[in-house]
Amino acid sequence: MPKLSAWLNAARLRTLPLSVSGVLVGTSLANSHEKNNLLILILALLTTILFQITSNFANDYGDGVKGTDNEDRIGPKRALQSGLLSRKELKNGIVISMALSLFFVIYLLYTAFGSAYIGYSLFFLALGIISIWAAVRYTVGASAYGYKGFGDIFVFIFFGLVAVLGSMFLYTKSLTGFAWLPAVTIGALSVGVLNLNNLRDYESDKKVGKNTLIVKMGFGNGKKYHYSLVTIAFVSMLVFIMGNFTKWYHFVPLIAFIPVFAHLIKMYRTKAPILLDPELKKLALSTFLLAILFYITYN
Repeated sequence: MPKLSAWLNAARLRTLPLSVSGVLVGTSLANSHEKNNLLILILALLTTILFQITSNFANDYGDGVKGTDNEDRIGPKRALQSGLLSRKELKNGIVISMALSLFFVIYLLYTAFGSAYIGYSLFFLALGIISIWAAVRYTVGASAYGYKGFGDIFVFIFFGLVAVLGSMFLYTKSLTGFAWLPAVTIGALSVGVLNLNNLRDYESDKKVGKNTLIVKMGFGNGKKYHYSLVTIAFVSMLVFIMGNFTKWYHFVPLIAFIPVFAHLIKMYRTKAPILLDPELKKLALSTFLLAILFYITYN
């Protein structure tokens, strides 16, 4: 496989739509308050994509070095595991993606705040640095938090609260109480995608000592936890719409939950972890569909 294909494999392009969902929802919330800036949107999307690519490179590297990615792994083969990229190459890729992420964070903050809001710029810069740190430390290092069951918390915070509320604040310089509800929705669904990944890898993670939340609570409880995440996501979005709709089409984003609930039926009937792999794509794309419909509807 050519090197370009190897890097694309390590970047895991199929994860990128989910990563930009929060930015689209946050931008839509800002637009509904008549705050628009195309450059902020483009830079926010690029920054988020780079965060995700950094995380994917680091995850490939961390799990590969620790031996978590082995012959027992169910999902797609990883770049380091398959020998498509060496440790040195992947480590260099992480450093480059981190540097690019930081560059776009600074560019984004300058575009959004200029020199008029130094305090906001410093706060978001710190938040950006923490986001880069979180992207890498999920699996890299002796104290990787993904191996201690804290991945769900970080995903909820960064994919949900930070992505949605942070994006909105870049435009508006303020937040509303109702804005927290879509942020919770995107955060819960993003955790759901991670949870599916951990459910799928339950057996292999347990063998190598990767103590995800699923390894700690067990496969059966993990499925119940998943139902709760989806329920929280749906109720949060429904409450938001009920409290803010002025036109019938403001309910359109709820269409995205049709494939989500179909996914829950499939999940309820699934007993073997290996059969959950296709469900990751379904939930991730459904979340992206929700973000697209929300963006179109509330603009």
